[in-house]
Amino acid sequence: MLRRLYTLLSYIIQPLLLLVMWYRGRTLPEYRQRLSERYGFYSKITPPKANGIVIHAASVGEVIAATPLIKAIQTQYPELAITVTTVTPTGSERVKSAFGDSLSHVYLPYDLPDAVNRFLKFIKPRLFIVIETELWPNLIHQIHQRKIPFVIANARLSPRSAKRYGWLKDHLQGMFNQIDLILAQDSVSAERYIQLGFNPQHLVNTGNLKFDLEISLELHKKVAETRIYLNLSRRPVWIAASTHEGEEKMILDAHRKLLITHPNLVLILVPRHPERFASVEELLRKMQIPYVKRSDQCGVLPNTQVLLGDTMGEMMLLYGLAQLAFVGGSLVKHGGHNPLEPIAFGLPVISGLHTFNFPEVFSKLRNVDGVVEIESNVEALANAVNYFLEHPELGKEISQAGYDVLKENQGALKRHLELLSPYLESKEKKDE
Repeated sequence: MLRRLYTLLSYIIQPLLLLVMWYRGRTLPEYRQRLSERYGFYSKITPPKANGIVIHAASVGEVIAATPLIKAIQTQYPELAITVTTVTPTGSERVKSAFGDSLSHVYLPYDLPDAVNRFLKFIKPRLFIVIETELWPNLIHQIHQRKIPFVIANARLSPRSAKRYGWLKDHLQGMFNQIDLILAQDSVSAERYIQLGFNPQHLVNTGNLKFDLEISLELHKKVAETRIYLNLSRRPVWIAASTHEGEEKMILDAHRKLLITHPNLVLILVPRHPERFASVEELLRKMQIPYVKRSDQCGVLPNTQVLLGDTMGEMMLLYGLAQLAFVGGSLVKHGGHNPLEPIAFGLPVISGLHTFNFPEVFSKLRNVDGVVEIESNVEALANAVNYFLEHPELGKEISQAGYDVLKENQGALKRHLELLSPYLESKEKKDE
């Protein structure tokens, strides 16, 4: 009954969603150009080979987490057709840059019965894997009806999501019974799923795939080439990445303070959401800060103070250009973002106190002094950045502590592959 009400409401809000997509399309044309995919129409796309798998990674963060898993599956099961779905243009761009034509990619449609039906008929998968948390009732229901296993990998359940699902706890059991396996990324998320009523016999705490992040030699080479191309080789650089509304002004004020003692310093400022690129650029203009945009594909000038990261799929590249990193979403109550990406480059990491999206990661880093956490004010941020600029040897100690945490907690990929292997192997191989 609840799913029917949910479906009715989903259809009712479609005109509003269309307006939202059309509005977002002003700055990101892909929202308009690929709107048909949101409703399960893929007439211009070649269908993947049937009996493959779908891996759904909503946006950039999930794609980064899924990348080691996808590459390992491609290596171990080279004949298996893989379709990666996302819901954002940034996630789409990340899939294309990481995998090219080695797999199929489409947008996952809205959770409408007819759209989901068209999607599943087009893909014809034998396994559906969701990365982190995407619980769509109609999608799960139709997958279950087709006897397709549904697995949540690297599963995370934030406090906010757990609270919202808690309101509907008594109505979730039907949907939970249609989920074959949950591979939780930490004990906190595992316990939250159990508290909601998920069967613990179908849940395993495998650890976080994001710890299995590796920086390829190809990426290191590209970083070195880009540093020269952007004229950053002889300038100190710090990055403020995945920033949200309310953070950029503090960051730019802190950068101004730092320029007093470090006049050659460059800030790479990367807003989390592409639709905010224009508003952050307007803030730079209002503050009269000399800047260049990454999308302009030109180097910084002698008077340039900020490089605005307004491209998609380049976050790891931009991290590689810096000597230290601030990870956004943490000065405001958003919950923070993944600190392991800059740590993989050996960068000391600064974060605000609002990191509830990654409780175990930050707890591990905090225990070994592998991260610097600051209050949400300009002075604290400026002091932290200045500390690393003035004491690079201490910055190395903190970055090494963080890197050790990264290495010590790797292994989730191996555990995921072991538990997924019964689903990934072909019927012919199982019968051997």
